[in-house]
Amino acid sequence: MKEALRQALIAYEEDEVPIGCVVVANDRIIGKGYNQTEKLQDPTAHAEMIAITAASNSFDGKYLQGCTLYVTIEPCSMCAGALQWSQIDRVVYGASEPKTGFSRFTPSLLHSRTQVSGGILEWDCRELIQKFFREKRKGAEK
Repeated sequence: MKEALRQALIAYEEDEVPIGCVVVANDRIIGKGYNQTEKLQDPTAHAEMIAITAASNSFDGKYLQGCTLYVTIEPCSMCAGALQWSQIDRVVYGASEPKTGFSRFTPSLLHSRTQVSGGILEWDCRELIQKFFREKRKGAEK
C-alpha cells in the first residue's frame, strides 16, 4: 500500500485526483498507476485501469489470477468491472468511497472469487485526497 500511496503523491503533484495503485504477483510489483484523467483527457485513465493494463502486459495475458491490487481509494464501478474481467484474486484498498465505490452494489461487481480488504493505511489515503479537494475548494473561492 505504501507504493500505491507513492503513486497517489505523483498524481497529487500533477494536479490529478490523488489515487494510486499497484498490482503485485509473487511479492513483486508488476503494474502500477495513478490517476491521469486530466493529463490524458481520458475519463477512463483511473489508477486501477492503468495498473491493470501494465500488469496484463507484464503477465502477457488478460487474466491476473494470483495477483493482488492495492489502491488508495475503493475502486469505482468502472474499475471494479475491469477487475472482474481480469479475475484478480484480491483487492486491497485504503479508504472507502461511499459515493462511487463498488461496495455500494449488490451483487458485487468483482469476480466471485476475488477477496477484498479495506482500511489499510486508511488515514493516510483519506487525508491525501481530502487535502487535495480542500485545496481545490480554496482555489475556487479566490
